[in-house]
Amino acid sequence: MTAVSLRLPEDLKIRLDHLSERTGRSKTYYMVQAIREHIGDLEALSIAEQRMIKHRAGRSKSYTQEEMEKRYGLAD
Repeated sequence: MTAVSLRLPEDLKIRLDHLSERTGRSKTYYMVQAIREHIGDLEALSIAEQRMIKHRAGRSKSYTQEEMEKRYGLAD
């Protein structure tokens, strides 16, 4: 595992300290768990933001649901 340095706001540090003390698990354990749980959402959000920027700049095209259904043979 690679070491990283992280600055936490005081309120999060206190909460993390208390959680670690109550459960007997390390603060590192909880930080890794939090990152694992949320990194996928953050990656997806980043991709969505980049696609929206491209779309607004006219560098990508959007399709309606009806157009996609016709294109892939899903229309009634």
